[in-house]
Amino acid sequence: MVDVEKRTTHGGKSHSGPWATIWALGGHRITYLLAGAMTAAVHYALLGLGLLAAEDSVPYLFLVVASHLITVVIVYPWYRLIVFRVRGESWLAGYLRFYAVGMSFLMASVIGIPIFVELMGISIMAAQALVIIASPPLSYAIHRRWTFRDRGSV
Repeated sequence: MVDVEKRTTHGGKSHSGPWATIWALGGHRITYLLAGAMTAAVHYALLGLGLLAAEDSVPYLFLVVASHLITVVIVYPWYRLIVFRVRGESWLAGYLRFYAVGMSFLMASVIGIPIFVELMGISIMAAQALVIIASPPLSYAIHRRWTFRDRGSV
């Protein structure tokens, strides 16, 4: 039986309060899935609002890039503090690594979305969804092993 009031991780840190249940149910992976859902929701909201506001006066790829840049700034603290629980390292250095990984996925969007939209006739939002679906497993591996790894034990 798992004590949801207090749980100790492999690093010796204890979890209590509302986060104890999340950690008891799978911890890291659950918070990563929540972060991914939050990231997708923020990006979709920004992209959708941008598309509505621009009314075809701004190229959709510009709106994809702008939405991505704003989303990365908004979600980084969640990944740093909640998902990967980084302590004591420079926020700027961590953000730059996070941004570098995000750029690879932005490039996947910039390449993939026009293929779906222009060649296959899929809507911009549906095309973005198809690109996003492919990214979580790879993103998790990269963030866990490089972006947010414990640099003190390297």
